[in-house]
Amino acid sequence: MVASVGSGAAPGCPFSPEKGESKSAALRQERLRFEEDAERIGSYERAREILLSRELLQGGGGAEKLGPGDLEALTVFYLDGAAHREKRASIARFFTPKAITERYHAIIERETQRLLAELRREGRIRLDVASFELTVAVAANIVGLTNSDIPKMARRLAIIMSAAFVHGHGLFARLTVGLRKSLNIATFYRSDVLPALRARRRAPQDDVLSHLLAQKASRRAILMECLTYAAGGMVTTREFIVMAAWHLLERPELRRDFLEADEERQFAILLEILRLEPIVSMLVRRTDPAPGGRSVHFAVDLRAVHADEAAVGACPHLLDPDRAKRMKTSGAFLSFGAGAHHCPGRQVALHEARIFLDALLRIPGIRLERAPEIGWSEMLMSYELRDAVVACDPA
Repeated sequence: MVASVGSGAAPGCPFSPEKGESKSAALRQERLRFEEDAERIGSYERAREILLSRELLQGGGGAEKLGPGDLEALTVFYLDGAAHREKRASIARFFTPKAITERYHAIIERETQRLLAELRREGRIRLDVASFELTVAVAANIVGLTNSDIPKMARRLAIIMSAAFVHGHGLFARLTVGLRKSLNIATFYRSDVLPALRARRRAPQDDVLSHLLAQKASRRAILMECLTYAAGGMVTTREFIVMAAWHLLERPELRRDFLEADEERQFAILLEILRLEPIVSMLVRRTDPAPGGRSVHFAVDLRAVHADEAAVGACPHLLDPDRAKRMKTSGAFLSFGAGAHHCPGRQVALHEARIFLDALLRIPGIRLERAPEIGWSEMLMSYELRDAVVACDPA
């Protein structure tokens, strides 16, 4: 008989929720918080039902606090209904298989070669910094932030989006961090956004900024859109790449499997790592409150959902690349959400991770010199990985 979720390991399985192969589970267990009145969802089928519902609205990330006056500046993350469908339709062309292969592959391969050449030259590199420069370069092409220095923009965005490593700091330290974020947002707008806008007013391109200018979007709306792509397209992909590299570099048999595999098998390995290590731990949906009433909140606990043996099979706390094939699924499960608010850039992220990691792991003598530190972002309910160092043999 297979053990139920949370009751320990199934017979013959050495892994339990407390002693599994996840590197982020302990921190998530310590830091994840649910609203007291929210219904916590841990069943895969119930979670899927919630995410696919057309009656429920986006929750979390401050969505509940936005009023009618904020609608003009709302990004696709916060919109619902017809406005959301219209905005999703306007960006869909940026995430098609054709766009990925014909437009983004060249950028991914160019940036991968540049970053790994630096690794060979210097002998070591910070993996979170390198992977963020990669994700910024790709997402910047989608958005249209292509008229400034990518590494400098990546450094600015890293400061703006950092949220995990101030936990437990005093008031002065938190105020200092807040001030640095504000200054970097202003610099980001002046040094990265404005040059791109000026260029697109002269010559529109096939990107998000050109679309926003055609829609006569306000400066506030444009800045919010850029920061949303930074959070959703750059930050989460960085954590995905670093976490996958951590597993692959520490496990020779998994690394060998990845390097000998075809593209489909490599995606299966990456998706299984993501199932075990969901970056964003919680997705929230809510009812539309009646006048004078309150919303009902549903908190989808992705890690619990991905340990539901009815959906993912036996021994869910084991990293098993054959799991999806055995369960006859794609392997994504709910890693990228489902329904109206599923992640539009999921295939872009997978291609970035696969191409970069395949090249990284083939470098002679590649090794993990320092494992990453793990922090927790209260804003995104996600882990962050910092200061991982990879080293290689001298070029």
